[in-house]
Amino acid sequence: MQQKKNGNLRRFLPYYKKYVWILIFDLFCAGLTTACALVLPMIVRAITSKGMNDLAGLTLTYIFRLGGLYAFLKLVDAAATFFMASIGHIMGAKIETDMRHDLFDHLQELSFSYFANTKVGQIMARITTDLFDVTEFAHHCPEEYFIALIKIIGTFVILSGISVSLTLIMFAVIPIMLVFLFIFNRKLRSQQMRQRRQIGEVNSQVEDSMLGIRVVKSFANEDIERKKFADGNSQFFSLKREFYFIMGWLDSTSKFFDGIMYILMVVVGAVYVMHGTISPADLVAYLLYVSTLIESVHRIIQFTEQFQRGMTGIDRFFEVIDAEPEIKDAPNAKEIGEVKGDIKFDDVHFVYSDDEKSVLADINIDVKAGENVALVGPSGGGKTTLCNLIPRFYDVTEGKITIDGKDIRDVTTKSLRNHIGFVQQDVYLFSGTVFENIQYGKPGASREEVIKAAKQAGAHDFITELQDGYDTYVGERGVKLSGGQKQRISIARVFLKNPPILILDEATSALDNESERIVQESLEKLAKGRTTFTIAHRLTTIRNATKILVLTESGIVEQGTHQELMEKNGIYHNLYSAYSDMHK
Repeated sequence: MQQKKNGNLRRFLPYYKKYVWILIFDLFCAGLTTACALVLPMIVRAITSKGMNDLAGLTLTYIFRLGGLYAFLKLVDAAATFFMASIGHIMGAKIETDMRHDLFDHLQELSFSYFANTKVGQIMARITTDLFDVTEFAHHCPEEYFIALIKIIGTFVILSGISVSLTLIMFAVIPIMLVFLFIFNRKLRSQQMRQRRQIGEVNSQVEDSMLGIRVVKSFANEDIERKKFADGNSQFFSLKREFYFIMGWLDSTSKFFDGIMYILMVVVGAVYVMHGTISPADLVAYLLYVSTLIESVHRIIQFTEQFQRGMTGIDRFFEVIDAEPEIKDAPNAKEIGEVKGDIKFDDVHFVYSDDEKSVLADINIDVKAGENVALVGPSGGGKTTLCNLIPRFYDVTEGKITIDGKDIRDVTTKSLRNHIGFVQQDVYLFSGTVFENIQYGKPGASREEVIKAAKQAGAHDFITELQDGYDTYVGERGVKLSGGQKQRISIARVFLKNPPILILDEATSALDNESERIVQESLEKLAKGRTTFTIAHRLTTIRNATKILVLTESGIVEQGTHQELMEKNGIYHNLYSAYSDMHK
C-alpha cells in the first residue's frame, strides 16, 4: 500500500511540468529567504565577538554597516516572500485546476456501472474538497522541504566551521526526531483518508435528503433525516478527534526533542566554553542556530497536517483516475456513418459484472428500419437492460448487436449515440433555461430550430405562457415545471437531435391522463419514420406497434402484433386483459 502511495506522488509530479520555471523561481526565492535567516546569527556572533574581544573596534560605523546589511537582506526577504505567497500560490491553484479538469474529463468517460456503485457525494468531495488541499500542497510541499534542507545543510556547514564535535552532538538528535515524525506521518495519513471517506458519506446523505425533501416532508420524517445526519456527522467528529490526538502526540514529542537540543547546547556548549574550545560568542551563535533548526522542524511538523490533506487528496484523485471505463472504443473503431436503423440482436446474453445471475439470454431480434418495437413484461424481465445495450451503456456478455449490419462494438460510441434518442420516465432537466435544456439535444442550434422542435413536441404553447418564455429558469432538476411539461421539453430535445433510432422508456407512466394524452401525441409524431423501441407500462399505448415482444426472465416468450398476441391467449393476452380491467 505504501508503495502505491509513493507511486501516486511520482504520478503527481508531471503536473509541475507546465509551471516548472515558476517552481524554480519560487524555490530560488525560498533559498533567498532561508539565506537571510541564516545570516542573522552570524551578525549577532560578529557583534558579540567584537564586543568581547575588541571593544574599541565596536564602532557606530561597524554596527550601522552590519545593520544596513541586515536591513538590505530583509528587503530581499520581503520581495521573495511576496512572490512565494502570491505567484507560488497561483501556481498551486493552476495545478488544482488542471487536475480538476482531468478528473471531470475522466468521469465523463466512465461507464454507467461506476456511477451505479459510487455515491454522487463521494464524487463531489473528490472533485472539490480533496483538490482544494492540493493547491496548498503543490505550492508548499517543495517550498517547505527545500527551505528545511537548506537550513539544515547551511547550519551544519556554518557550525562545523566553529566546532565539528559540538555540531555533531547537536545534529545527532535530528534523525531520532525524523523517525518519530515518519511514524506519526503514516498514522496521520491513514486517519486523513478515513476522514475524507466519511465526509463523502456525509455529503451523500445531505444530497440524498435535499433531493428527496418533498418525500421527507410528505411523510413528516424530518427527525429521521436529522438522526441520519447526526450519526454521520458524529462519526466524522470521532475521526477528526483521533486525528488531532495523533497531532497532539506529534507536537508534544517535538517539544520534548526541542528541550533536549537546547539542554545539550547549553550544557555541552558551556563545558566547551569552559575549556576554551569555543568562545562565548560562538555559544550564542549555536543557541541561535538551534532556534533556527527547531523553527525549521516545527514548520515541517505544522506542514504535516497540510501535507497529509494534500497527499490524501492526490490519493483519492488517482483512485478515480485509475477507475477503468468498462465501455471503450476498439483500437480500430470507426465512425458509424449514415444510419438507416436496421437493428439485429444475434444470440445476445447479458450478465451484470457484479452479479452471477443472467439478465438476458438467447435474445434474437431482427428490426427493420422505421419499425416500432414494443417491449412488455413483468418488472425485472430485462426490458430496460435490453434497450441500454443498443447505445452500449453496457456491453453484451455474449453474442452481438448490429446496426445496419455493423457490430456496434466496431464503431465509436460517440458516433453511435449521436444516432440514438432517449425519452425516459425520469426526465432530467439541467439547471438553466428552457431554451438551454432543449438546445442540449443539438448544441449550437439556433433559436428558430429550438422553437420548431418545441412546436413538434407540443411544448411551444405552454413555454410561451411561462414568465420569461424560452428564457424561463427551470430550477434544479426542473422543479418549477410539471411532469408533463418536463416530459414535453425532453421530447423537444430529441426532436432537435433528430436521431434515426429512438428509445422510449416508459415515457408516460408517471403522468396524469391529460398529460399522458398530450405527451403520447408528441411521441407518436417523434416516432414516425424512426426505428423505435418502446418500453410500455400502459399497454393501450402500444396497440399500433409493428412488433410487440413479451420479455420475461426466460427471455422473449412471445412476439407479434397486438392482434396476433391477443389471439394466442398467452401472457400478453393476460397482461392486456388485466390492464384493461384495472383501467375501466
